[in-house]
Amino acid sequence: MAGNPKFENHTRVFCLLGDARALRSQMPHMFTTVLKRVGLNGVYVPLRVKADHIGQAVHSLQILNMAGANITAPFKEAVIPHLDILSEGANIIGAVNTVVLRGEEKKGYNTNAIGFMDALGAIDFDVAGKKTLVFGTGGAARAVVFIFNWLRAGSILLAGRNADKGQQIVRRIGGEFVALDDLNGETLDAAIVVNATTVSEAKHGPNLAALLQSMKIANGQHVIDLNYGYADTMWQPWARQQNLQFMDGLATLAFQARRTFALWTGTQVKPEEFSRALNRNTP
Repeated sequence: MAGNPKFENHTRVFCLLGDARALRSQMPHMFTTVLKRVGLNGVYVPLRVKADHIGQAVHSLQILNMAGANITAPFKEAVIPHLDILSEGANIIGAVNTVVLRGEEKKGYNTNAIGFMDALGAIDFDVAGKKTLVFGTGGAARAVVFIFNWLRAGSILLAGRNADKGQQIVRRIGGEFVALDDLNGETLDAAIVVNATTVSEAKHGPNLAALLQSMKIANGQHVIDLNYGYADTMWQPWARQQNLQFMDGLATLAFQARRTFALWTGTQVKPEEFSRALNRNTP
């Protein structure tokens, strides 16, 4: 591919704002690889930010002449007051994962949602009329509930520990909230189960792991863990026990990255390029 002229004179820097998890993310390798592959002069760096400094970090993007930014947990909601404008989707969802800089304006987008929808299409799963179960009450859960609602799921059950955040999501976007403890020992009818929490390994969430082992899924087809890179993920063996197909978050990441890349650069890149970059850097 020919280089984009606006990238030829100097190196453009893109970044990821997050907590310590940003330093373990596959996104810097993925984006830097794709930038090089398509002939754009740019790099992508992870930046660890303290919770009480996220506003300062967002306001510093233009000072540091950043070309664009991703926002990851736990700041997808916290960044909103520090942005100038939101896309329609980000406004409805109430969470941002992509910031586009145009002059003095910082605009927030949510490509998590559209990336998740693309991932559902890749596994040929039609959610219309089907029962769904989502774990989590953060920004990722908001994106998943939004897409399930948009695609006319038959029902959306949102499970979490934070009742206030859960109720806020269902009032704003849709679905029904249930406390995690109320699922103990239950058999739930759900065609698809999505882990939108940050917990993938039992050692990081022993209570959630125990809860899963007590549950059964009826009429299920898929389990999707939006996290990735965990060798001891508890969601894959649980899916196997329930006779469900499992997919981790790498596919969703590749699709959302493609959408983000287009917003930043105006360049359309096939999702396979992002998947290839991820696979080369994944054990």
